[in-house]
Amino acid sequence: MLEALIFVVFPFCMVFSAVSDTLSMTIANRVPLLLLGVFLVVAPLTGMAWTDIGIHLAAGVLLLAVTFALFAFGGMGGGDAKLIAATGVWMGFGMPLMQYLLTSAVLGGLLTLAILYFRSSALSHITGQNMFLRNFSKDADGVPYGIALGLGGLVTFPASPLVVWAVERLAAQ
Repeated sequence: MLEALIFVVFPFCMVFSAVSDTLSMTIANRVPLLLLGVFLVVAPLTGMAWTDIGIHLAAGVLLLAVTFALFAFGGMGGGDAKLIAATGVWMGFGMPLMQYLLTSAVLGGLLTLAILYFRSSALSHITGQNMFLRNFSKDADGVPYGIALGLGGLVTFPASPLVVWAVERLAAQ
């Protein structure tokens, strides 16, 4: 049961965030809250030490502070900032977090370039009313960065401490 929560909730939240940001340019507050809540329930049940839980929470707080500053200066959306922080709680300080941030940044850069190219093409006029593509058209503001954050989370999720624990536990059975 615990393994199912780990294997289902985080990927679902990443996919939901990407789709939601694609369609509405928003990431609902319930997504990072769900990520944080499930982590707080699951982590102690996996035997994670309280100090490690605190370190994971500290990673989220640090990321929230940095991304909130970026949000305040107009460099990032509020939903993106909260999603990065909640994902950081799952990853903790260490290599999984660095992989997540780097992967999301690279994917975000590629996404931004692709959207800028699309917006300069004639195709954006034709597809501007399509529900999936309208936020990529010339009339849209910003970039739905939740796509990159969701994909980055999915790519790096297997290296996260809770997944490593769950895989080891399933392998031991």
